[in-house]
Amino acid sequence: MTKGKTLPEKWLKNQAAAKATQVAFDLDEKFQYSIRKAALDAGVSPSDQIRTILGLSLAKRPKRPRLTVSLSPEDYAQLAIKYDLDPQLQLEIKKRVLDDLVHFVDTE
Repeated sequence: MTKGKTLPEKWLKNQAAAKATQVAFDLDEKFQYSIRKAALDAGVSPSDQIRTILGLSLAKRPKRPRLTVSLSPEDYAQLAIKYDLDPQLQLEIKKRVLDDLVHFVDTE
């Protein structure tokens, strides 16, 4: 970087976020359930619920809250069999998974 030039504000925010440390707590299943349920009831993430319990400020809510799952190559192979697709067609597999999730909610 050239002397005298400052970083764009976006980069400074990313730099500050990179300095944050994630802390994991090994709690009994009963405690984890209670915190997760309170978060769900409040419409916040478990992380935000913990921040609320601790009296810390909350970050802005994401514009597109998402549910995530990690899929390994073996998972894609298994789903490809389920959907009768080539395992390389990951986008199509994701669309079919989305359909299954929507169907799950519609049948609840």
